[in-house]
Amino acid sequence: MVAEANQTIPRTLIFTYGTLKRGFWNHTLLQDLMRTGDASFIGIYRTMEPFPLVCGPYQVPFLINSPGSGHRVEGEVYAVTNRGLGRTDELEGLSRGHYVRLPIDVEATDGGGVVAAEAYYAHPSYAMELWKKKESGGGVISSYSEKEAKGYVKRKDRPQHLSFLDHIRLFLSSSSSD
Repeated sequence: MVAEANQTIPRTLIFTYGTLKRGFWNHTLLQDLMRTGDASFIGIYRTMEPFPLVCGPYQVPFLINSPGSGHRVEGEVYAVTNRGLGRTDELEGLSRGHYVRLPIDVEATDGGGVVAAEAYYAHPSYAMELWKKKESGGGVISSYSEKEAKGYVKRKDRPQHLSFLDHIRLFLSSSSSD
C-alpha cells in the first residue's frame, strides 16, 4: 500500500553525472532517499547535447551550462520527491552558490527515449573560468569514472577553514589545471 501511495507523490527527474552516481561517494544520499521512498532509480542516460564536464578542486565534477560544447555526458536519472530534492539541493549547495539546478534533456542509453530532467550545473559565478582552465589542459570529459574519482577528496577530509567557494577560487588562481 505504501508503494502505491508513493507513486502519486510529485517527483522531479534529476540527471546525476558525478558523485551522486552509483559507486561514488555521495550516492549514499540517494540510497537513503530510495529507502524512504523519496527517490527511485530510472536508468542510465546521456545528454542530448554536448556539455563540458570537468573536475575542479579535489576532483569534484562540474557540468558547465554551455550546450553544444564538450561531449554528450553520461549519467543516471532518478525520480525524486520534493523532500528528496531539498536534500539533494542542500548537498549541492544551491543556497550557498555552489551549483544551480536547471533543465536538461537526456536520452536513455538503452533506447528508452528522451526525458526532460534537471541537473546540477556549476554556478555561473565561476563556471566559465573553471571550464577555460580545464579545457586548456584537455580536462573536458564525457563521464565521471573511477579514473577521475581516484583523486576525489571527501568534504570531511578537505581543509575546514575554507569554504567550498574559497577552494574553487584557490583552484582557479593556481597555475596548474589539476
